Amino acid sequence: MVVVDHGAGNLGSVVRALGRAGANAILTSDAERIARARRLVLPGDGHFGEAMSALRRRGLEDPVRRAVDGGAWLLGICVGLQMLFEASDEAPGVPGLALLPGRVRRFGSELRVPHIGWNQLEEIGGAPLFEGIPEGGYAYFLHSFHADPRDAAHRLAVTDYGIRFASAAGRDRVLGIQFHPEKSARLGAAVLRNYLSLS
Repeated sequence: MVVVDHGAGNLGSVVRALGRAGANAILTSDAERIARARRLVLPGDGHFGEAMSALRRRGLEDPVRRAVDGGAWLLGICVGLQMLFEASDEAPGVPGLALLPGRVRRFGSELRVPHIGWNQLEEIGGAPLFEGIPEGGYAYFLHSFHADPRDAAHRLAVTDYGIRFASAAGRDRVLGIQFHPEKSARLGAAVLRNYLSLS
């Protein structure tokens, strides 16, 4: 299990949470190790443009793509989820990884941002990432922008914050969650354990 160290995000907390979930998680910015990994986590906090710039500055965009192209699992967390999409309103002109079709949008001006605190996961459906997690479970959020998948089938969970936004998204082996599993108590730990068990 490799955690991509692009220098942006609460990396230590994510590594510790993965360890509690049973993973031998290695935090690395080694391009070849990332490219060869079979299971990756891409954390992220803060600004979309800065996170993408940090990933590219360290030469890690291509290794992440090579890993995914080779059949690796990839889980983006918070801004890491947003980085999976094509673009973000937060950083016009800065391309994302484009592993999921769609873009990241700012919450409307009528809503208080950031969206911070506990909120419910709804419409989970049959996503294996949420195996055993009941509808309406609470997770911890901290974000001002939200992913807007082009294909509704890529919404793995939805949360209501004035609008119903994708709090988890994915297709095939590329997955992402907007909430922080390391701060989401039992639900977050269950999501990480489910991710580790995907095959």
